[in-house]
Amino acid sequence: MTVNGACWGGIEAGGTKFVCAVGTGPDDIRAETRIQTTTPDETLGAAVEFFRGQKERQRLAAVGIASFGPVDLDPGSPDYGFIAKTTKPGWSNTDLAGTIGRELGVPVRFDTDVNGAALGEHRWGAARGLDTFIYLTVGTGIGGGGMSGGNLLHGLVHPEMGHVRIPHDQGRDPFPGSCPYHGDCLEGLAAGPALEQRWGRPAEILPTDHPAWELEAHYLALSLVNYVYTLSPRRIVMGGGVMRQRQLFPMIRAKLLELLNGYLQSPALLEDIDNFVVPPGLGELSGVLGAIALAQPAP
Repeated sequence: MTVNGACWGGIEAGGTKFVCAVGTGPDDIRAETRIQTTTPDETLGAAVEFFRGQKERQRLAAVGIASFGPVDLDPGSPDYGFIAKTTKPGWSNTDLAGTIGRELGVPVRFDTDVNGAALGEHRWGAARGLDTFIYLTVGTGIGGGGMSGGNLLHGLVHPEMGHVRIPHDQGRDPFPGSCPYHGDCLEGLAAGPALEQRWGRPAEILPTDHPAWELEAHYLALSLVNYVYTLSPRRIVMGGGVMRQRQLFPMIRAKLLELLNGYLQSPALLEDIDNFVVPPGLGELSGVLGAIALAQPAP
């Protein structure tokens, strides 16, 4: 998408790093940088410097920000565009969108990191042509976003799919959970830190046949069955660092069908489950491309 030669900026604002890019879509990323998430002043200062440099070379029409949260998405709130109370040290009550907008003098559009990734997948990736779907990221944390009827999911605040409560068999898995708020919610049982704390090694170095992955698939399928029943998505896209373990996908699909137990008779589930639970079409770029899509006018 181009409008009078303009391009758009995108920021995937993560708790570990900020990915900043300028372009118009997956085939036209003109510049990109990755910034370690340290203090708000240092991190936002580096992001502003990157985009100022790009503005000297090309017309930057707007910037989209897809941010870790919790965030304030209510346009009528005095804290719209802020990161709210967060476990990330130093980042609570940070005016993320306002700072970027004031420093660059361009419009800023703001959403959660997972809604941003969902929009990217809808525009260019695994959710093209679908008006109702979920994007779930499983990594350092677990978060979910998506669309319902063609609109990004918003409401009282924003979806917190990583904090749903799921059955926890203490006999099978005595690990108490790692979530500082809920202990053994989905994130507390199945995010990357939970895997490392339970098994004593980072998830990325666990062998593919390690018992960790069967338990992980079990927990993720328990969450998916609830999302299927409550949100009725046409597809579930699963990204994030943990989902780089591709052996998880067939395990999750099989466990999801087992949990549904024939109750839903949709052919998408019964005949085409491999295309119902899928990896991101944009790979590692879902978030920053989604932020660029946020910045763009609706097609």
